[in-house]
Amino acid sequence: MTAEPQRRLSADDYLALERASETRSEYLDGEVFAMAGASREHNLIATNVVGTLHPQLKARGCEKYASDMRVRIAATGLYTYPDVVVVGGQPRFEDEERDTLLNPTLIVEVLSPSTEDYDRGRRFAHYRSIPSLQVYLLVRQDRAHVELFTRQRDDRWVLWETDDLGATVDLSAIGATIALADVYDRVPGVSI
Repeated sequence: MTAEPQRRLSADDYLALERASETRSEYLDGEVFAMAGASREHNLIATNVVGTLHPQLKARGCEKYASDMRVRIAATGLYTYPDVVVVGGQPRFEDEERDTLLNPTLIVEVLSPSTEDYDRGRRFAHYRSIPSLQVYLLVRQDRAHVELFTRQRDDRWVLWETDDLGATVDLSAIGATIALADVYDRVPGVSI
């Protein structure tokens, strides 16, 4: 017996299907990958991050998106949905639908057991190829811990991490800070 060859989709076919779908999927090299739903903790953390950033970035003209803004990484062809995306300056979109962002400045991923390795590894490798991306923030949902990767002028990425709930994360690349206590506000299992 031989397996049926999988039909590979073009990016245009993927976008047409995705725009008509009730669920979200990633796309890479002709393949579509279904995305799982998020936990209560995951949603609380993502909402807390957006809520904390909103007043700081409002006057700067930055736009903030939570989970449903698709991002296309031109260099690798990946279409994905980060948990939180911030654009400093004028957003650029793939087409007139304005639902696929090309130039994020900050991306936040809330780590879950099923995505943690991907978020740290292959997904981050894709994200590093985005010229506009300055900050990548990983947030654990099972305990207080963040990993902040900041692009340097020579294109190196520097890691800073903490599990101190009294700490403040310096997001100077976008003109903001986030207190860990605010990130984990009302998140079950994390003591503030």
